Amino acid sequence: MSKTPLRKTARSLPIALLRARETVMGPVREMLTKSGVNEQKWRVLRVLDESGPLDQSLLAERACLQLPSLTRILQAMQDQGLVTRHTDAADRRRSIVTITDSGLAVIEAHAADSLALFARLEETYGHDRLEQLLDLLEDLTRTDTRG
Repeated sequence: MSKTPLRKTARSLPIALLRARETVMGPVREMLTKSGVNEQKWRVLRVLDESGPLDQSLLAERACLQLPSLTRILQAMQDQGLVTRHTDAADRRRSIVTITDSGLAVIEAHAADSLALFARLEETYGHDRLEQLLDLLEDLTRTDTRG
């Protein structure tokens, strides 16, 4: 039986993306350990801080979370006082999520460290290369590979 040749893992896009993610997210996770906020909660807080109150479905999309996972995360975040949820008056099926002052305080508490982390990354990797990488990743995200 012949073996179907697969791309070597050293040049596998899924594995390369995972390695790159760990390079970027490892220091972020370390930074967040002080606050009891994990990376998923951090993404939710960052998105809400940037955009203002959001529908739960749109928040899931922008924070790169599956809706069922976001629902669980939001319950914990509500319990921590980081976000509030309310039913949209215009469409009672929609749940609107808002960051609280406590959530904003978590972002502010980590803002300087976060900026420093990414300044080091940009310095090490190069500003132009980082911008090009971000552009390429956005292009890749828009690629339909479901064929």
